[in-house]
Amino acid sequence: MSQFSFEILAKDKQTGARRGVFHTPHGDIQTPIFMPVGTAATVKSLLPSVIKDIGTQILLSNTYHLYLRPGSDIVRQAGGIHKFMNWDGPVLTDSGGFQVFSLGKLRKITEEGVMFSSHIDGSKHMFTPERVMEIEHDIGADIIMAFDECSTYGADHKYAKDALNRTLRWLDRCAHSHTNGKQMLFPIIQGNMYEDLRVEAVKATVPYAECGIAIGGLSVGEPSEVMYRMLDVLQPYYPENMPRYLMGVGTPDYILEGIERGVDMFDCVLPTRIARNGTAMTSKGKVVVRNGMYKADFSPLDENCDCYCCRNFSKAYLRHLINCNEILGAELLSIHNITFLLNLVKNARQAIEQGNFLQFKAEFYSNYYGKESVLK
Repeated sequence: MSQFSFEILAKDKQTGARRGVFHTPHGDIQTPIFMPVGTAATVKSLLPSVIKDIGTQILLSNTYHLYLRPGSDIVRQAGGIHKFMNWDGPVLTDSGGFQVFSLGKLRKITEEGVMFSSHIDGSKHMFTPERVMEIEHDIGADIIMAFDECSTYGADHKYAKDALNRTLRWLDRCAHSHTNGKQMLFPIIQGNMYEDLRVEAVKATVPYAECGIAIGGLSVGEPSEVMYRMLDVLQPYYPENMPRYLMGVGTPDYILEGIERGVDMFDCVLPTRIARNGTAMTSKGKVVVRNGMYKADFSPLDENCDCYCCRNFSKAYLRHLINCNEILGAELLSIHNITFLLNLVKNARQAIEQGNFLQFKAEFYSNYYGKESVLK
């Protein structure tokens, strides 16, 4: 019997938004959920205890980076990713496909897989569907991604179709190579920005989805209205009884628009990346604390937030830390930004339960963006 299952607890009557719970071997995940990214088995600057205290339910790590350093064999010898990073909650690993295809001239795609040069030392490596499954088995995450080809935004229809067909052939090889029943394999829907390819992709991908399906190749530079159109096209074809994961999305509008279109899981490096640059997401919009206007501003970062950062420190102090390149600045802003997105999806879950998701979304947009809505 599978250790994974998904329950839908509530549905919004006006939209595709759903409230659910995803049961995994390392705990339940309340959905919709945002998942912080720990690329190299750590969320930059944050202790696992801090990540848990702020309400994180599931973490991501990256197959490509862990394969290169310290090596998936080291993670396996340590007892798997949970013991290695001292995290007892669920973990998801991507396949490394996006990272490999982002290498541009440093990689060569064939039917067998992708030959690439390490961005660290230039050494040559080969990722095949079978090898990626082996690496992800070694890492030992609860949820693992199939190896796919993420075609670039702007690719013509023929290239996008060829990449999609290769992704589907690789998916079949991943499915045959996946042998660990304690890990759930998520297939990934590709198809670039072509409606016919997206429909073809989801229909061909669904048979491989046992308890979870991912949407890849979006939020890669396309206009927001194009991404929303692709999600609209896909929505009628998703399996009902499993979580849907939109990969690489972390802005509040993308998360809420995704939830409205039936997506349950989101991840992105955005909250910690912009934190290191001195930017915070607040209930009144973005705040760039490194700016001079906050030099003598002794008010909290966000008066509507009760995270450790907002309870204890002023914008002036945060600006001082960031401008002095003090690690604590990145840590405090990361705590706040992750808390902000976790609260966003928590409030979305409550709104779905209460049957007022669209009202919640409209009020959030009015406060955060200063407008009623975004392009549908």
